Amino acid sequence: MTPQEIDHSFTAPIEVDGAFAFYLTVPGSAELLGTRKAAKVEGTLDGHPFAATLMPSGSGPHWLPLRAALRTATGKGAAGDLLSVHLTLRLS
Repeated sequence: MTPQEIDHSFTAPIEVDGAFAFYLTVPGSAELLGTRKAAKVEGTLDGHPFAATLMPSGSGPHWLPLRAALRTATGKGAAGDLLSVHLTLRLS
């Protein structure tokens, strides 16, 4: 797939549950990406650049797993902490 520019911003609380220790729910992701399958994306998280694979939740929106490096970079890592996300590029 050729990388596609996207422009999707949202703020979401860190969740601690399910298949990933720390993650965000990406609202409207299935419609934005046109798929319910995993999709690689790039963007910023509280202004810090990141690349990640959005994972399907099975019930609609995708989950954005938060690796320790991202939590450290943002200074946020507790359940309920709010993060601002800007998705800029879909890679797959």
